[in-house]
Amino acid sequence: MLGICNGFQILTEAGLLPGALMRNAGLKYICRQVHLRVETADSPFTNQLVKGEVLEIPIGHMEGNYFCTPEELLRLDSEDRIAFRYATPGGDITQEANPNGSLSNIAGVLNAGRNVLGMMPHPDRSSEKLLGSADGWKIFSSMLEALATR
Repeated sequence: MLGICNGFQILTEAGLLPGALMRNAGLKYICRQVHLRVETADSPFTNQLVKGEVLEIPIGHMEGNYFCTPEELLRLDSEDRIAFRYATPGGDITQEANPNGSLSNIAGVLNAGRNVLGMMPHPDRSSEKLLGSADGWKIFSSMLEALATR
């Protein structure tokens, strides 16, 4: 199951993913291209990606500020369940690269079974170069590969 943007919010509110999404730190709607660093290639959504790879994918949200408890953050880190982090084009995790104030620059997380991904950026809006980037297609390609090998 893939929840993008408001879908990510629904997955957290339904308890399918840990954490919550709050208003952006600047209290403004943000719509622009951002860079994401791939944090794990070990999921049906990221198996065609390389850990550390940087994707360019747009965001468009007012409530994309991911938050969770320190215990949940530790669990997400230790279980390799952070899928994406906001980063610089070179892959550095910096405060300046974080568009909405998300805890630990988190842009996407996986559930414990690794079969649910929630992410704020829109891979659906970046699946062809005509749209400004085709990097989002890599996520959908990973999903197709996971289904084909199942």
